[in-house]
Amino acid sequence: MKLNKTLKFIFLGIAIIVSFLIGTLYPKVEQLQKGKTSNNNAEKEVDKEMVLPEKGFDLPISFADFGPRLIELGVIDKDKFIAAVNMTSDEEKILLEGTENSININADNSQFVVDMLWAIGLAQKSIVYTEGPMGKEYKKDVGNFSSTGGWSLAKENATGYLGKFELIELSENQHKRVAEIAKNVYRPCCGNSTWFPDCNHGMAALAAIEMMVAKNMSDDEIYKNILKLNSFWFPSTYMTTAKYFLNKGVTWDKVDAKLILGPEYSSSSGASRITKEIDPVPVFGGGSCGA
Repeated sequence: MKLNKTLKFIFLGIAIIVSFLIGTLYPKVEQLQKGKTSNNNAEKEVDKEMVLPEKGFDLPISFADFGPRLIELGVIDKDKFIAAVNMTSDEEKILLEGTENSININADNSQFVVDMLWAIGLAQKSIVYTEGPMGKEYKKDVGNFSSTGGWSLAKENATGYLGKFELIELSENQHKRVAEIAKNVYRPCCGNSTWFPDCNHGMAALAAIEMMVAKNMSDDEIYKNILKLNSFWFPSTYMTTAKYFLNKGVTWDKVDAKLILGPEYSSSSGASRITKEIDPVPVFGGGSCGA
């Protein structure tokens, strides 16, 4: 009889231990199988106003008279642009008459902003087009990229305008500085940096970099402002990245913009890696890769 009681206590103890192990280990195994991170901050919500403020971001650059100049040069065919881009009356005025106001990018005008900057970046003289991949490895195929062959809003073939005009005055050293910054700026739609602007977002980012370098802005300021552009062009990507950092205890206003724009977070593979570690934050909108 004493033996039976002893065995009962032993079996009861084993059952309690097994139950405890299952309860504590199984969720961890399940999380590993899903590939998601476990963090005490995981339930915190990202402050959308930090990443995608409702009023947008005012950038320290202006479209000035680029619209009328690009129309005059044939880089923009006025009728094609008006037909293709859904513009407000204010945006049409910027295109046709110019403006001295700062560029504001927000959820509603991200396509207009990317298209205008794309045209500027396409036409602006740059060593990116002579010394970068588009001028070296892919020189014979330069018209086959989304950023070149995809620009269907010019008077003639887009490659005829590629890097042909000095819309933005830059010294030799400033051109080199643009190139060095461009090498550190990626976008989630592909795996290339702005040094190889094979899509519209790359050419648009290049134009913005050129405009800010011409104003002698610091590298840190330039990276922060390019991140603002990228955030509205790829809103879901950067809300998800903000969540990733928040889970690590870092709010979006404290992140290093240059780090975020690099391949680890802003290339297509980098952005994909983040979504494998945490659940993505779905946000609709952003500028498309087409004209």
